Amino acid sequence: MTAFSATNSHAQSSAFSGMAGNWQGSGTVSLDDGSSERIRCRATYKVSGASMDMNLTCASDAYKFNLLAEVVAAGGEVTGKWSETSRNVGGSIQGRGANGSFQVIAEAAGFSSSISLKTSGTKQQVTMKADSQFRAANISLSK
Repeated sequence: MTAFSATNSHAQSSAFSGMAGNWQGSGTVSLDDGSSERIRCRATYKVSGASMDMNLTCASDAYKFNLLAEVVAAGGEVTGKWSETSRNVGGSIQGRGANGSFQVIAEAAGFSSSISLKTSGTKQQVTMKADSQFRAANISLSK
């Protein structure tokens, strides 16, 4: 029983394994007017056991967003809170994930976005889809 508990604890603490540190890259953002723009992005992940703080900033010549999140992973479930500082909105995050790959929903009053994040070694893919002025983003990052 002790070995199982230790394994379970280790599995929970490794939910964000390989994500800590600074990442950068580029991608595209799609807006509700049908336009699409290339964006440059930077992400910082601070991992402490089963908790992670994220700061993702992306910008083009005409568009910018700064997404902050504080999440906790336990038993394959991910919960937390998020905010987008340039638009002064925020809310809750919930979903599933482990080993650097996550599928979550970020919600706030009148807003919902699905977010998929997959980390593989020094590469990371972030995909966001929403039904608002911001429609989608596809971002490739590397360490």
